[in-house]
Amino acid sequence: MSLPPDTRTADTGVIHDIGYRGYNGPRLGRAYATRSLFTQSLRAAYGLGRSGKSKVLPMLVLGAVTVPAAIAVAIAVAAKQEVLPLEYASYLSAVGILLWIFLAAQAPVLLSRDLRYNTVPLYFSRPITRTDYVRAKFAAMFCAQFLLMLAPLVVLYAGALLGGMDFGDNTEHFLYGLFAALLHSLVPTSIALVIAASTPRRGFGVAAIMGYLAVSATLSAVTIGMTRGTDTADAAQWTALVSPDTLVESLVNELFDLGSGLDRRHAPGGFGVMVFALVAVAMVAGSYRLLLRRYKTI
Repeated sequence: MSLPPDTRTADTGVIHDIGYRGYNGPRLGRAYATRSLFTQSLRAAYGLGRSGKSKVLPMLVLGAVTVPAAIAVAIAVAAKQEVLPLEYASYLSAVGILLWIFLAAQAPVLLSRDLRYNTVPLYFSRPITRTDYVRAKFAAMFCAQFLLMLAPLVVLYAGALLGGMDFGDNTEHFLYGLFAALLHSLVPTSIALVIAASTPRRGFGVAAIMGYLAVSATLSAVTIGMTRGTDTADAAQWTALVSPDTLVESLVNELFDLGSGLDRRHAPGGFGVMVFALVAVAMVAGSYRLLLRRYKTI
């Protein structure tokens, strides 16, 4: 009498010991995994731990935003000037296009590459959740942008103090610059991350981020420039709301009474400050929510 097919299959099964050992060490959990993802992403933004080619652009941008600050300080000290030739916060706006290049190039490195190579599900097979992933990536890109802006501000501040310029005045304006750097690191970065997370193609992400930042800033600048010296000049300042960078510049200038001249970007009065601040918060919070929604479907 023959055995049933399932019984024959069960009887022929063999367990092979191929030498793998179980892990009996400590389980470090979600918090450690999230911190590790943040650290790895921050390093990746500057090309650290990657190929030499990946380090070229971040280091070139870092040098390009820092060297002019050192030159400006050297000229001011050599000419025995009592103040720096430009405001700390204004310097960040002056090198804005370099900050755009870094953001447009590196935001897709943090998000688009994971989508392209289908590594996102591997992250979620570990203890971290989708919220942890978004939080780590968002924080890493924010810190990368902030460190990029902090470098020239420190050069300006240290150079001013070493050159014998007023401590109190430079410290006050250095803090204004730090606040501007904080906002520049939050608002444009949040928009860029949403764009990067929408496509697995890094090239598309770079082009879309750079295009949005450049077109929106140009639109605002042209509108403000066309109305310069007219009765509608203040009304034109509202166009800054379409550009994350111009919005931040206008808000900081109005809050701390910075900048001068007809080309000065500013929020129109107290009501404008309130609206600009609310829009900045809405951009950051809304972008973060969109990122969470994006990764719920993966």
